[in-house]
Amino acid sequence: MILLSCRIASAQIIHDSILELQQVSILKNNAKAVVPVQELKGEQLEALNSHSVADAVRFFAGVQIKDYGGVGGFKTIDVRGMGTQHVGVFYDGIQLGNAQNGIVDLGKFSLDDMEVISLYNGQKSNIFQSAKDYASASAIYLQTKKPVFIGDKKTNATLRYKLGSIQLINPSTRIEQKITDRLSAVLSAEYIKSNGEYKFRYRRNKLDGTKAYDTIATRHDGQIEAKRLELGLLGKGNQSNWNVKGYLYNSDRGLPAAIVRGRFGARGQTWIDRNYFVQGKYEKRIKNFQTKLLAKFAYDYTHYIDTVSTIKINNEYIQREVYFSWANLYSITDKWDVNVSTDYQFNNLDADLVNFSYPTRHTNLVAIASTYQLGKLTLQGSLLGTFVKESVEMNTSAPDKNVWTPTIIANYKPFSNQDFNVRAYYKRIFRMPTLNDLYYTDIGYSNLKPEYTEQYNLGFTYSKNTSSFIKNFTIQADGFYNEVKDKIIAGFNGRFRATMMNLGFVKIKGLDIKLRSSFDIGQVKFSPMLTYSFMKAQDFTNPGDTYYKDLIPYAPEHSGSFVLSAKYNTWNFNYSFIYVGERWDINQDNIKYNRLNPWFTNDVGIHKSFKLNNISFKTSFELNNIMNQQYDIVLNYPMPGRQFKLILSANL
Repeated sequence: MILLSCRIASAQIIHDSILELQQVSILKNNAKAVVPVQELKGEQLEALNSHSVADAVRFFAGVQIKDYGGVGGFKTIDVRGMGTQHVGVFYDGIQLGNAQNGIVDLGKFSLDDMEVISLYNGQKSNIFQSAKDYASASAIYLQTKKPVFIGDKKTNATLRYKLGSIQLINPSTRIEQKITDRLSAVLSAEYIKSNGEYKFRYRRNKLDGTKAYDTIATRHDGQIEAKRLELGLLGKGNQSNWNVKGYLYNSDRGLPAAIVRGRFGARGQTWIDRNYFVQGKYEKRIKNFQTKLLAKFAYDYTHYIDTVSTIKINNEYIQREVYFSWANLYSITDKWDVNVSTDYQFNNLDADLVNFSYPTRHTNLVAIASTYQLGKLTLQGSLLGTFVKESVEMNTSAPDKNVWTPTIIANYKPFSNQDFNVRAYYKRIFRMPTLNDLYYTDIGYSNLKPEYTEQYNLGFTYSKNTSSFIKNFTIQADGFYNEVKDKIIAGFNGRFRATMMNLGFVKIKGLDIKLRSSFDIGQVKFSPMLTYSFMKAQDFTNPGDTYYKDLIPYAPEHSGSFVLSAKYNTWNFNYSFIYVGERWDINQDNIKYNRLNPWFTNDVGIHKSFKLNNISFKTSFELNNIMNQQYDIVLNYPMPGRQFKLILSANL
């Protein structure tokens, strides 16, 4: 269903029976999500014992985290078994890019400034978006908080200090300033430091089942010192709004080494990041027409140092990105919308490698999309054109790529008096080989083909609000089938050197279920949430392989989570549980020796709010992995055991 809705972007203030709306923007929105969406927002985010985006998205059905351990360890996600590079990550509406390796480290993004985190399988329901939004198999949207000024107040300030296990200190601040009725500014800053050292228990058996190792050791080289600074301006005009944001992230961190062959004190590498970007957005509405302009410039510097391995490495990389987008939505009738968007993106990569290609990539995208409501049926379709041209200063460049990919979506509401919706979609999309895949010295292969996915989804959502014991209840269930063709893998070229090649073919089928409810017992308000995922991701590449039809590495058949929040007056209690079933390591054969044990964690948090001298305070105590489980998410990268955090925040 499509309707006009008013979004109240700020608080409502009552003075002498007169209602004032600080800011009203009228935007056209889809009333129902025709694409499966999972969201965490507001109090839900605050209640979780999570401090980075990677920690929070673990509670989405169908998501698997790869975490290399510690505060500073890399954290990436895989959605429905299709691989990290098939997940688009959007920050305030513009994609976070990494043309070098296609991976976004979600551990770098704090939850302190997040208003909403959304996960879409396929693409967003709202077609008024850039062409980039159509270009991923799934997407995570990170929406930061917007300033809200109550009454005559012109300045909001939040000070927060966290300390915890692993020698963690983490102060942060957020300042919002109302400059005029139409213009406001936001400054957000954060510092995080940890020595990264923690105890772990390492247990391994021999092939005959006898004990090989059982010892307690200390994890080294997981240290981090990072600084984040964001400055934004937000403005509004006549049926328009705009914003500009500058972002800086600097970190020096260690990369812990794998614990293999009894090397319990294994030393790792050093990874230095210098990430900067400036981005902006402008939206304007003129009667039945809406237009949106996006722009971004990003500069990323990476210094990778390995002085402990047999082959010493000391390499520097510089990525540059320039991005523009123009999207235009026209409402032909109140039931029929059409959007046309076009994007341009420039990427280049410099490195101090011998015989490096110095690649430059030009990407043009064109998307045409339409949504039409026919009674109880909503139909949506899109067609994305991707045109890529590359050049290099030396060696051979990849051939030009011109690809068109479609998406078809349907949502049906069979009962007018019940909030019950059935939906289905088909999407064909691909991911470009990364610049590392194509041009990394002695490994890249410039004739790689894109990695294609075919996605099928059938599901339903049912919601019920009552005045009985259970206040509301929502269930969301989706069955899916995916195929990944021309999967890019590392092989050998006959000279005992690794090279990238198109060989893989993976079939994935599964089911995602999410339940959410709320109820009261006396004055205590309870909000439980349960997710469960079944997934069977099998390798169908070569019938002659010993692992033909085996499950692909790090793709469990069963996983799930449970969250229970309880609120009483100014007290909040939160309990969370995450489970991941057995998996198989990168050796691929599903045999006992390659099996990774299931793992689970239990976390609790207690939060108390109070006021002193008109200043709002909140104190929190959080205990993670309360049963001190010893587990690996990635083989031979042991995770921390029991940890605690103390948090004090003040709103001025």
